[in-house]
Amino acid sequence: MTYSLVIFDLDGTLADSFPWFRRHVNGVADRFGFRRVAEAEFEDLRHADLREILNKLEVPLWRLPAIVRHMREVKTRHLDEISLFDGVEAMARSLSAAGLRLALVSSDTEANARQQLGALSSLFSDFDCGAALMGKASKFRRVVRRAGLKPADVIAIGDEVRDIEAARAAGLACGAVAWGYAAPEALRARNPDFLFARVAEIAETLLPAG
Repeated sequence: MTYSLVIFDLDGTLADSFPWFRRHVNGVADRFGFRRVAEAEFEDLRHADLREILNKLEVPLWRLPAIVRHMREVKTRHLDEISLFDGVEAMARSLSAAGLRLALVSSDTEANARQQLGALSSLFSDFDCGAALMGKASKFRRVVRRAGLKPADVIAIGDEVRDIEAARAAGLACGAVAWGYAAPEALRARNPDFLFARVAEIAETLLPAG
């Protein structure tokens, strides 16, 4: 299948933000009254979906919007701690040079996303940011509509179970990356169209051979 548009997630997909998350999540837990994460628990959480994670950490759902806003603010102060994964620049430039349009849908702010992408931000034709943790499907639909494409022409690539679920809900093909927040086994169990083991594999898979 040939795609015309690739919609990327940011954190855990293009940007290596999980180490930052591990350093700061317990400060957020103390502020908002949910359970701190022991170091030994992080790997278990990578095998859970979002609802399971919220239950395990005893996150009050009514506080979730405030928690997400606070996490964005904390991240803004620490963007210098987060870099793009090795190979992201070459991969994105290869896709763009081959004529594929790139878009970004993220729960982070557009300003943070553009700063993290740096010069690569000019390759992205659309940014739809500030997504609710469970609200990406509507943003996917909006990006597809603005691009004037059919859902069958689009693939969304992310690193979490919720990214797969949102792509399915929007009628898009979905690719999952094995280097982000969710464990590869958790992603594989949701049957994404593609499970990428290496950053370079995205271009190798999506671009026609030769």
